[in-house]
Amino acid sequence: MRILSVVGARPQFVKLAPIATAIAGRAEHVIAHTGQHYDELMSDVFFRDLGIPAPDFNLGVGSGKHGAQTAAMLTGLEEIIEKSAPDCVLVYGDTNSTLAAALAAVKLHVPVAHLEAGLRSFNRRMPEEHNRVLTDHSADLLLAPTAEAMSHLAHEGLAKRSVLVGDVMTDVLFKVRDSLVGAAAIPPDGLNAGDYYVSTIHRPDNTDSADRLTALVAELASLDKPVLLLAHPRLLSMAQQHGIDLHKGNIRPSAPLAYLQLINLARHSAGIITDSGGLQKEAFLLRVPCTTVRPETEWVETVNLGWNVLVSEDLSRLAATVRRPTPEPTAATPYGDGHAAERTVTTLLEHFAP
Repeated sequence: MRILSVVGARPQFVKLAPIATAIAGRAEHVIAHTGQHYDELMSDVFFRDLGIPAPDFNLGVGSGKHGAQTAAMLTGLEEIIEKSAPDCVLVYGDTNSTLAAALAAVKLHVPVAHLEAGLRSFNRRMPEEHNRVLTDHSADLLLAPTAEAMSHLAHEGLAKRSVLVGDVMTDVLFKVRDSLVGAAAIPPDGLNAGDYYVSTIHRPDNTDSADRLTALVAELASLDKPVLLLAHPRLLSMAQQHGIDLHKGNIRPSAPLAYLQLINLARHSAGIITDSGGLQKEAFLLRVPCTTVRPETEWVETVNLGWNVLVSEDLSRLAATVRRPTPEPTAATPYGDGHAAERTVTTLLEHFAP
């Protein structure tokens, strides 16, 4: 059996790592990289550090408007699917790469499996929400990470195509966490463990408006500890466009980190401030308090269990929320046991092997 994985953005590389390991020796695996994230820190270093095989195809699409970017991917992926002749196309998450690959495969009558299916923010302003919903309703097999995701799929009439496999990012996080046991904290500039926050901000709702981004930067700058702001290219671009200086108050801007560095930095921090979906969940798995600068989250379990608090409309709440007491300990495992990739590959073989 031949499985074609299509990835293009940093979170998808993390999800690809355990899948590539689980497929080895069980099926032929072809990897296509759309190039949606294309610089070293957003792409190449992930393949190297996580031991992912080099992509068989790289479209090098780069950034751009949603329509132009998705169209370029569609054109390139159609040729890749025809050339590689997979038994199924495996798409990951919620990016434009996800939707483009699903559409290209469907048009060519090649089965599509969607890993991380069923997540919903119910915020139709988010491009990720469009991509999730459209991909789920076009895919042949929906690989859900949580019971909550399964309930969303059932509500949309997709229960018969859905399988609960767990969250493959949990597989990676557990492996990396265990490898870091005993490793020293790595905060920069002589900071001590627990004496800093880690932040990532990149979503359009937080960056497109000059007033919104100005207010958010001011709140981060006024926090009681240094804020290591891992500056996504989108944040840098919009800050420059708006004339906003990120080197302000307690903010310490930094380039994005390789995954192992990010996890080590996060696990020794006093808390996470983010609008990223993946980092919310990683904070929970590391049992680090998280504040999410959004009105909603796909990972509702992190909120229900007390380890994540949403702050959006009233940014003046940010400081008090970040400084809140450490949540009550929990042994809950809503994101699986670290073996989601194995279940995913078994499910693919059961459904699509010739």
